[in-house]
Amino acid sequence: MSRKAQFDPATPPDVQTWLVSQTAAGCSRQALFGALCEAGWTPAQACLMMRLSSHEKNAFGVADAMPHPSITQSSVPQPQLMLESVRVDGGDRQVPVLQMRTAPDLMEFEGLLSDAECEALIQAAQPRLSRSLTVDVQTGGHEIHPDRSSQGMFFERAETPLIAAIETRIAKLLQWPAAHGENLQILRYPPGAQYLPHYDYFGPDQPGTAELLKRGGQRVATLIIYLCEPEGGGATVFPDIDLSIAPKRGNAVFFSYAAPDASSLTLHGGAPVIAGEKWIATKWLRQSVFD
Repeated sequence: MSRKAQFDPATPPDVQTWLVSQTAAGCSRQALFGALCEAGWTPAQACLMMRLSSHEKNAFGVADAMPHPSITQSSVPQPQLMLESVRVDGGDRQVPVLQMRTAPDLMEFEGLLSDAECEALIQAAQPRLSRSLTVDVQTGGHEIHPDRSSQGMFFERAETPLIAAIETRIAKLLQWPAAHGENLQILRYPPGAQYLPHYDYFGPDQPGTAELLKRGGQRVATLIIYLCEPEGGGATVFPDIDLSIAPKRGNAVFFSYAAPDASSLTLHGGAPVIAGEKWIATKWLRQSVFD
């Protein structure tokens, strides 16, 4: 087989057929790679399926998107896109994909939760809210930090039938075991509240990271679900890629980070709420069982 027609035998059959037909039609290797990424495959997956050479990776700009060589990469949750309908299987529902990117690996979902589910989470969480904490990178504990001015709480895993159903849906959606997820966190942002840009992974060079990794290893992905949209402000912003996602009830944004490194392009924050309130549910995913 010629170099242009090579692909990995583990590639899904429909993708194999498509690669062969497009190659026969004269489509370039770079165009094929770009089309796979646009269809929702990660650059790493596309590299493997097409058996890209080191020269091709450099030519296609893949090497520049890789983390620093001293940083170890992890497997990450990866929603399986249904290409014919641009949806992802959530088990009890098919969830439409509004947008997706590969640098970083990011998807915006529509209607992950219903209005009734959003309202039920807010009502259950409201009596238990307190000032939100951030991870203390020096000790591995938690602290109040001026960068984060929201109120929040955590549900226990499967605390109620609703929480259990949502956790099951998320696990199916992201193709990641429910036991590898941290407890679902609910956050309330009143007018003026915000969360300055930050990374969700634990910095490898921070003294408190070793303690944090004892419970499930490194964080590898984040899912933010919007429970109540404010009248103004409150967007989720990604400064490195100039992306801003407006909160809309029931929708969600998912992004993964295979390595705890700035090259993941997952710097993100919550812009100040200008009017009304923003409520979100956050689920962080770990490498292994979180207990």
